[in-house]
Amino acid sequence: MGGGPDKDGARRRSPGRIRSTGVLLILLALVSAVLCYIAFAWWLPSDRDRYRDYVAAEPCPDRATATDCLSTWHLTVVKREIKNAGRTSTYKATLKDGDSWQGVVDFGDPGPLLEHLRPGDKVTATAWRRDIVVLSKDGVRQNSSEAPRDEIQMNAAVGMLAGLVAAQVFAFGAVRLVSPRDHAPFTWNPYGRRMLISSAAVCFGLGLPAAWTGIPWWIVLAVGLPAMACAAVLMYPRPGGPTAGR
Repeated sequence: MGGGPDKDGARRRSPGRIRSTGVLLILLALVSAVLCYIAFAWWLPSDRDRYRDYVAAEPCPDRATATDCLSTWHLTVVKREIKNAGRTSTYKATLKDGDSWQGVVDFGDPGPLLEHLRPGDKVTATAWRRDIVVLSKDGVRQNSSEAPRDEIQMNAAVGMLAGLVAAQVFAFGAVRLVSPRDHAPFTWNPYGRRMLISSAAVCFGLGLPAAWTGIPWWIVLAVGLPAMACAAVLMYPRPGGPTAGR
């Protein structure tokens, strides 16, 4: 059976070299599987519990030294920094408490408060677990970058992506070990490339809207995994279709 130049080139590669590639792919799959495990066993539960603790936190009693309660501090703005330079953005305010403390608070965006701050302004800071989580002035509040957020849907999306990559790379590596001379269509082009792009599109296409709307994180898995199973079947190259690749 004939094939294009790329396919013939793949056939000329020695079985030992192809099997070595298969071993490397399997090792890469194991790394991705570990990342998937960390995402669901530690990262997602940790962020979920931290947000729940933050929501349940009460204002600190007077002169309390505990860090799990919400303490209030009256600070002065030293300077404000807002920079938008291409892909890197900086949103921060330098604050001080008299002459005893000075620190920098980072934000994810300039509004609604940061962009209106000026040196010398008096602000109220809310601290939790030694981090300033909210800054307010004249009734306008803004969460800092340290404020816990209920966005574990993205944790689930990233974990699912790691799991999908692990499954795909393991399959491609195993085929090279079992059948080094004929591992099509489990090649990067077109099947592997299409599957990887589809995995990223499904994971982030579900994770971001789920975080914005606040739907349960497990729906990302409930919808994403069947969707990728269907995609794997639909994109599987049929006989007579293009099989070029590596």
